[in-house]
Amino acid sequence: MSNFRAQAGLWGAAIALVPLSGSLAHEIVGNRFFPATLSIDDPGVNDELSIPTVDSFKTGDVPPVRQRDVSGEFSKRITEDFAIALGSTYTFLSPTDPTIPGANGFQNLETTFKYRVFRDPGHEFVMSVGLSIEWGGTGSQNVGADPFNTYTPMLWFGKGFGDLPDTFSWLRPVAVTGQVGYAIPARNFTTTFGIDADTGELTADTEFHPRVLNWGGTIQYSMPYLKSSVVDLGLPEFINHLIPLIEVNLQTPVANTLTSGTTTTGTINPGVLWVGNKFQMGIEALIPINRQSGTNVGVIAQLHLYLDDIDPRGIGKPIFGGPVQPASPFAR
Repeated sequence: MSNFRAQAGLWGAAIALVPLSGSLAHEIVGNRFFPATLSIDDPGVNDELSIPTVDSFKTGDVPPVRQRDVSGEFSKRITEDFAIALGSTYTFLSPTDPTIPGANGFQNLETTFKYRVFRDPGHEFVMSVGLSIEWGGTGSQNVGADPFNTYTPMLWFGKGFGDLPDTFSWLRPVAVTGQVGYAIPARNFTTTFGIDADTGELTADTEFHPRVLNWGGTIQYSMPYLKSSVVDLGLPEFINHLIPLIEVNLQTPVANTLTSGTTTTGTINPGVLWVGNKFQMGIEALIPINRQSGTNVGVIAQLHLYLDDIDPRGIGKPIFGGPVQPASPFAR
């Protein structure tokens, strides 16, 4: 069991250094609707609930471990530009080696503080900054939850192409979003002491906890934007609610890497969102970029509720003042 816990710990550490699956908000900038995306956070600040987000994939451990996660996240605006999100994930680990027992339990709780610093409706551009804290010791070490906090300063941005000239009108529905974070563990290393079974001597095993650059982005094509702001092709209404996209979610250890190495890991995730009046649904493939990232294609899916549309004058309104978030003119 100790070998399996070590494997789970390595993968769990990677997960802990990435914001929870799912996103904090949908964002409306001019005519641009930035939807919540499944693997990286979007640039918005709103009142929303992602429940559930589910995924399944095989890790890059040797031998591989089948991991399944069920997570939820709640985001609440304190002011019009500042929100706090709380998230939790329950993990099931099933080793492919039948001689190794499985494990399941909660990952550490995570809190994200997010402030929108800039929004330009004319150019469909928005930027936010924030801090994500993983609270060490709130999860189970059997599934890789660390006993120490991890602090991740973050930057998010989104840019729509609606300001392109008429010559490129078919590209106006395109938007890109991105995020960059620098994960800083509160503990640089952990030393585990034991007794050598053969000699009876005291042993010490030191594991260094790396600082990790979390980075990624999306490119998306909004069918609602195409219909409302470019041209109505008379497509079925179901198609007019779709946003095909590709997400990239990567992690690169950049400091304190003596036991982790510096190999970038992550996934490329093609998928599609269906956007409704008060909720959205999404599904994506999880394609590992290398052997260390996983051993086959996984899947992630999410149901995401727009609380600011469901109850705009109650739970969907900022606690301290601010206007009620307007509904999207094309996606709702």
